[in-house]
Amino acid sequence: MWKNTSKKAPIAVFLGWILFLSLFVTGVLLLLEPYSVSYMENGRLTVGYAIYAVIGMLFSTPAPLVALFITLRGAEKITVKEYFRRIIHTEKPWTAVWITGLFGIAAFVFALCCGKPNGAPWYMMPLGFLIMIPFVGVAEEPGWRGFLQPEMEKMFPFPIATSITAVIWCVWHLPIWVMPSSNHYGDSLIGFAITIFVWSFIGAAIYKATKSVLACAIYHSFINSIGAVYDWNDLFDAYPKSNAMMLYFGIVFIVAVIIWVIYDRKEKARIT
Repeated sequence: MWKNTSKKAPIAVFLGWILFLSLFVTGVLLLLEPYSVSYMENGRLTVGYAIYAVIGMLFSTPAPLVALFITLRGAEKITVKEYFRRIIHTEKPWTAVWITGLFGIAAFVFALCCGKPNGAPWYMMPLGFLIMIPFVGVAEEPGWRGFLQPEMEKMFPFPIATSITAVIWCVWHLPIWVMPSSNHYGDSLIGFAITIFVWSFIGAAIYKATKSVLACAIYHSFINSIGAVYDWNDLFDAYPKSNAMMLYFGIVFIVAVIIWVIYDRKEKARIT
């Protein structure tokens, strides 16, 4: 996402905007939280809940997308058209398909073998996937994998750069633990942090191999869409409590590291 190689990427500016937007929007959502709790309890739609839902959908989750655009607009005078062109640009489409598909299939097989169906019909998963591409995947991945991860890799070794990105990504999610109507309220923060850590390495591997924000957004959206038909928290965010869960996390983590190393060597060899 950062194309000006002659200048240092404005990471601090990006993180500053993330902090400002997240604190501001979280404050507004906490004020409106009673409307969300009421909706969860009785299912009655109110104006207050509608405002809460719109703010959450358009300003909370897309904070990385908005923050990065503001950052690039100030540094490069980037247009909206060019911004989204960079998001959807995929240098290696077939590589993107097989690598993203590999990790997606691994998560789906894990869900089939170890997940608890929540009773929702199966069509909710593809429907949720289509909805989550713009409102979750594209809303987050330009900031995390398209900008922060590759710029961190210029400053630190891969494991450290990815761990820093994971910590920032995890901390950014923390406000949902204080919102009673959130699906993460009362869940294991340790389990969620482990999930974020492993998936940060997967996202880094996908981006290293494909240079595609869209591929990362598709994987992110697919992972989230599994929660439309399975108990997401029990499947992914619980503290690893079974051999199957530890095996899944361990295998995808190792595969992600291997893929990153292979494509990093190819990249360096091509440059040389």
